Amino acid sequence: MDRQPITREGYDKLKAEVHEIETVLLPRCREAIKTAREEGDLSENTEYHSQRETQAMLNAKAAQIKTKLANSQITDVSDLPTDKVAFGCIVTVKDGDGEESRYELVGPGEDDYMAEPMKILTASPVGEALIGKKVGQKTKVEKPAGTVTLTVVKVEAPA
Repeated sequence: MDRQPITREGYDKLKAEVHEIETVLLPRCREAIKTAREEGDLSENTEYHSQRETQAMLNAKAAQIKTKLANSQITDVSDLPTDKVAFGCIVTVKDGDGEESRYELVGPGEDDYMAEPMKILTASPVGEALIGKKVGQKTKVEKPAGTVTLTVVKVEAPA
């Protein structure tokens, strides 16, 4: 598997999230399990079972984030070219209907589909299709609704 680019800020955000899970949320959960266990019969103790489930979900989330971090490579976006679509750039594309969209290509944990421009993963279908394209070039993207042709209109450095 290729390592995914990520900004220093994105990397630090993910590291902080793991730290929060491991040093605050899991200890709090373990304490709640201990308290619930002291209440007696575990077979009918919903608080105990609920906290055990929460603990499992927190452990899974921490493991998932650690995997993202292990598969990431911190990249300085100020060093990247702006003559073609690359990690960290903001790209404006036009679809077959003439509708324009703006995307910022980001790494794991940095995606935000409500942001303007929309922050999409470089590993997403749209991100992968756009990487390396220059202004004027077209690319096809497989989406759930079918294949869409996108034309690169503009490539900008990140803000």
